[in-house]
Amino acid sequence: MTGVPSSAGPEPVTSRIARIVENVPGWTPADQLLALHMLAMTTAGLDGDVVEIGSWCGRSAAVLGHAVATTGAGHVWAIDLFPGRNDWRTNSDGTHSFTVNINGASINGSETHTMWDEPFQRDVAPVYARYDGILDAFRATVATEKLSETITPFRGTGAMFAAQAPGDFKVRLAFLDGDHDYAGVCADIDAVERFLLPGGWIAFDDAFSVYEGVDGAIKDRILKAGRYDCACQVSRKLFVARRK
Repeated sequence: MTGVPSSAGPEPVTSRIARIVENVPGWTPADQLLALHMLAMTTAGLDGDVVEIGSWCGRSAAVLGHAVATTGAGHVWAIDLFPGRNDWRTNSDGTHSFTVNINGASINGSETHTMWDEPFQRDVAPVYARYDGILDAFRATVATEKLSETITPFRGTGAMFAAQAPGDFKVRLAFLDGDHDYAGVCADIDAVERFLLPGGWIAFDDAFSVYEGVDGAIKDRILKAGRYDCACQVSRKLFVARRK
């Protein structure tokens, strides 16, 4: 993994994002990462943190972390199941899923939307050839980007994170890229909405693309709720702002 450039001048945002995309495994492309970065910058005036559900190796978390570090406002909490190499299994149809054990609870991942072998071998297996677990890869990204004081990983679900968050915890921006089935997206919305500030934003991954569960949860919990304005689609991302 290539380190952060050591030149005296500041690294341009677009160059930084391009470098992170090149070096950090993940699926979010540069244009969508730039939109997340800009939103993290523009919400810096709100007294709250940034929460990401579904962090994988830290590509989007690093971009959000740089925005937070630049403004000096808040912190990034990166929530993921962070499966280890031995947590994965091959299903009868040749696809892949995983189960993690966290504090005695067994939690399934890639279950409704299993991962086909081709993308698994292309995108997932190479990570485990280098690291024992996704959390190790995530921490390496954070360390390389010099964001250890800005980003904190949390291994678990959004509901687990919400259950241990302090009563005065506040969120100005949430990026939801976790479980893509209906129940999972609804649970993630519930986990962050209780902390979301008026004027705060939720960004949804893979919105109105190919995941019916994501679309249904957004329609039922967001668009019909009457609590959000400024719905804006950027490629596969949907951004909504909570009414002030």
